[in-house]
Amino acid sequence: MTTSEHHHEHGIGGFVAFVGAGPGDENLLTLRGADLLSKADVVVVDRESYGPLLRHCRAGVDVRDVAADPGALAGAVGAAKAGKLVVRVCPGDPSFFSSVSDEVAACSQDEVDFEIVPGVPPATAVLTYAGIPPASSGPEFRIVDASQIDDWSRHASVEGTLVIYNGVAEAPAIGKALIAAGLPDYTPVAVTSDGTTTEQYTVVSSLGRLGPDLKHAGMTEPALIVVGDAVGQREKHSWFETKPLFGWRVLVPRTKEQAAGLSEQLRSYGAVPEEVPTISVEPPRTPQQMDRAIKGLVTGRYEWVAFTSANAVKAVREKFDEYGLDARAFAGLKVAAVGEATAKALVEFGVKPDLLPTGEQSSEGLLEEWPPYDSMLDPINRVLLPRADIATDTLVAGLTELGWECDDVTAYRTVRAAPPPEEIRNAIKSGGFDAVLFTSSSTVRNLVGIAGKPHNVTVIAVIGPQTAKTAEEFNLRVDVMADKPSASALAAALAEYGAKQRQAAVSAGEIPRRPSQTRRGARRRPK
Repeated sequence: MTTSEHHHEHGIGGFVAFVGAGPGDENLLTLRGADLLSKADVVVVDRESYGPLLRHCRAGVDVRDVAADPGALAGAVGAAKAGKLVVRVCPGDPSFFSSVSDEVAACSQDEVDFEIVPGVPPATAVLTYAGIPPASSGPEFRIVDASQIDDWSRHASVEGTLVIYNGVAEAPAIGKALIAAGLPDYTPVAVTSDGTTTEQYTVVSSLGRLGPDLKHAGMTEPALIVVGDAVGQREKHSWFETKPLFGWRVLVPRTKEQAAGLSEQLRSYGAVPEEVPTISVEPPRTPQQMDRAIKGLVTGRYEWVAFTSANAVKAVREKFDEYGLDARAFAGLKVAAVGEATAKALVEFGVKPDLLPTGEQSSEGLLEEWPPYDSMLDPINRVLLPRADIATDTLVAGLTELGWECDDVTAYRTVRAAPPPEEIRNAIKSGGFDAVLFTSSSTVRNLVGIAGKPHNVTVIAVIGPQTAKTAEEFNLRVDVMADKPSASALAAALAEYGAKQRQAAVSAGEIPRRPSQTRRGARRRPK
């Protein structure tokens, strides 16, 4: 722990931490950077570029956007003097061709303690993500800033790899200058923009062809130019841009049961998932029935409570809070959960379920293992079933057959969610999404109801035959179906579809394009 941090934590003095944000992928932030952000009182950041990093901060942190106010740090230095911890988020690595050296000097001059936390430099990270091993072609790895170079002849003698920052606008001229200084015109060059993000785009060329090859690519900063034989390794080493759903914008209609793992899985395939709630959970119209059930639960009216969703657990928990009860009210009761997500919600509440289906996680699966009522063993034959307003008839009928009496109580209602923001509605209708995942028939009906029909270039992926049938009723063409009815199998099936499309384009000698790039008037390059 630095002295200044020690001071800060004891309230003696503040300090400024210059934290390198890395090359663009928010997961390449260092642990030290994340730790300082979690303790920060004030964060000075370019919000548009590095907004996602704010998830490491505490609630209520004072965020100052340098894009809106270039003098934000000067004001924040005052906060550091007053004992606050100020974090200045810097692009890349703060000590590499940095724009913050003046700010560091100002801290030093004001006698404000500061710390500089290195970030992963784009020079190595962007090359690695583009499949170019940085130091594989010769003894030298040279990094230069184009904005500070007038004469390129010194850099034509590089023995290995030359990496150029801030040069994309002048790339063809730089190519000509390096050829004039003696490099062969066939020397391999790669230009990568938006490196390490899902917008990453690489053009492979040679010094002599940079002009024509970049002409239609629409490259903008942040970008890196790499010159040298290492570029030739890209075919073998490329792992990021070749992910099966690289850069695909995938719409995930969120349901009440949906696990967060689905978006995580899509990200691992290179996709950019966008979750849209399709169902909203509301309290029942008349609360009396639920009030009676909770009273019965406390006074020993039931032998079992069966939870068929995490939302049912939440509804009961909220009622408990209202009455000042806690998990102890479940003492002496047997508790059943329909599946893992419901069981997890119960455990978080402090209740370990007595019954969880080992087979299928459904009402049927629960019934298969439910013990029949036995008047010798069970003092009471009543089961409480707090549920959604969507009936659980199968369960009630099955339990009645086993000799149990059910109190079937509406704990919450599921209603169609409010429409998503206009930007998302437009993207759905105009083909801005590459794919949409439907995990049930109701997600099809609800999404079309609140946001409209997906455009015909959008790939439609469904969880099973029933959902496919509903999609077809809405005249949606089904492209992908999961081989088994799970969200994870659905994401895997979409990835397989993406990989095949990619393979077909590569075999035909074409640049792979995402579905949204095939609509009329779409830009030809990923953006």
